[in-house]
Amino acid sequence: MCIERGLKMTGQRRLIARVLSEAEDHPDVEELYRRASALDARVSVATVYRTVRLLEEKGILERRDFGGGRARFDPADRGHHHHLIDVDTGTVIEFADAEHDALARTIARRLGFDLVQLRLEIFGRKAPAKRG
Repeated sequence: MCIERGLKMTGQRRLIARVLSEAEDHPDVEELYRRASALDARVSVATVYRTVRLLEEKGILERRDFGGGRARFDPADRGHHHHLIDVDTGTVIEFADAEHDALARTIARRLGFDLVQLRLEIFGRKAPAKRG
C-alpha cells in the first residue's frame, strides 16, 4: 500500500510499516518506537514520528484519540469498524455493528444528508459482575 501511494520505502520505513501492520492493538508513537527499536536499534523516535506523519498524509494510517493524551494509530486498510474503549485500562475493542450503521444512515438522511463517513468511539467502564 505504501508503494502504491507513492511513498519511498527506506529500510526503516519498511520496518515501521511492518510493525504497524502486525499490530493487533492501536499503538501510540512511543509504543511503535519501542517495538521497532527492539527489531533494529538504529531506528530513532524522530524517524518513527516522521514516518507516522507520512503514512497519515498518504491515507495509509488513521490517527485515533482514545483519551489519555496520546494519539494512537489504526491502519486504514482494516476495514470499517468501531471502537469501545475501556476508560480504566485503556483497552480498545474493535467491533462492527450493522444495526448502528443503518441507524446512522437513517439519521443522516432524515436531516437531509448522505452519510459519507461513520466512526463510533464508545468510552465505557466494565460493569461489575452480578452476584448470585
